[in-house]
Amino acid sequence: MKEVQFIKSNSERWREVELFLSKKTSFNDPDKLAELFIQLTDDLSYSKTFYPQSKTTQYLNSLTSKVHQSVYKNKKEKRSRIFSFWKYELPEIFFARRKELLISFIVFFVAVLIGVVSSAGDTGFVRLILGDSYVNMTLENIDQGDPLAVYKKMNGVDMFMGITFNNIRVSFYAFMSGLLLSVGTIMLLLYNGIMLGTFHHFFFERNLFFESLSIIWIHGTIEISSIIIAGAAGLILGNSILFPKTYSRRQSFLIAAKDGVKIIIGLIPLFIIAGFLESFVTRYTKMPVFINLTIIFSSLSFIIWYVIIYPIKLSRREVYESKEN
Repeated sequence: MKEVQFIKSNSERWREVELFLSKKTSFNDPDKLAELFIQLTDDLSYSKTFYPQSKTTQYLNSLTSKVHQSVYKNKKEKRSRIFSFWKYELPEIFFARRKELLISFIVFFVAVLIGVVSSAGDTGFVRLILGDSYVNMTLENIDQGDPLAVYKKMNGVDMFMGITFNNIRVSFYAFMSGLLLSVGTIMLLLYNGIMLGTFHHFFFERNLFFESLSIIWIHGTIEISSIIIAGAAGLILGNSILFPKTYSRRQSFLIAAKDGVKIIIGLIPLFIIAGFLESFVTRYTKMPVFINLTIIFSSLSFIIWYVIIYPIKLSRREVYESKEN
């Protein structure tokens, strides 16, 4: 590409960066600025390769340096980074990636139905999925009048540490499996969904469906929701490779990886809460049902509000404010 054509193709983007540096414009979306910076460094790399002694290269080198200093060095932010992450960044990612969240939910829900139907049609399916040892132990617990006594067999602290780290590991695996063009993530969602459907049908056959539901979902509401969200992070990663849209595959992957990592980081507190509930609350299988249901519906309300409702409201507010300005 001739230098004149190179300048003509990219000058509008460089002008946008100059406006930001001159404070004549601002980016409410930090991802947009990061995206612009990545493109600018690509332009600089290209210019250094083909026009090493050109004034264009000197200009881009200076511009890139200024953006770097503005973004990474001058860090007196109006809001603390952590506060901003939870209140703005993560909900904005949920809204921007709502398609992947929906797909992840649908895949998981279909998998639950497969687990239910397969268990109903084949009596040996439950042992195949849950394992003989778990099934035999649970049958013994049912005979003894405490179907979910499994949650009482381990020390609370040890159980909390084991479950929490395992859930974080599963979420990270769901995310990284997206590198297999989303297939790995889909397989993990299918496996967990089938297991859940099989589990509930097992108790349904023994007239213990509501009892198992009201106990398991004390921690399961947050835990299962978090697995679905982690699945969405994996789909974001995989789809960035399959469908880069107007970006190069490298740029698409970098943007998706950043969003996915933020989602996984955002899930850690949820897994800690789920681990705490499973280790210290679910074990009280004889609690009054209304307490169980209060915890379940409170957890579900929070998930729906923070992952769906609040991001929509935040997006609408930003659109309104941009029109006002």
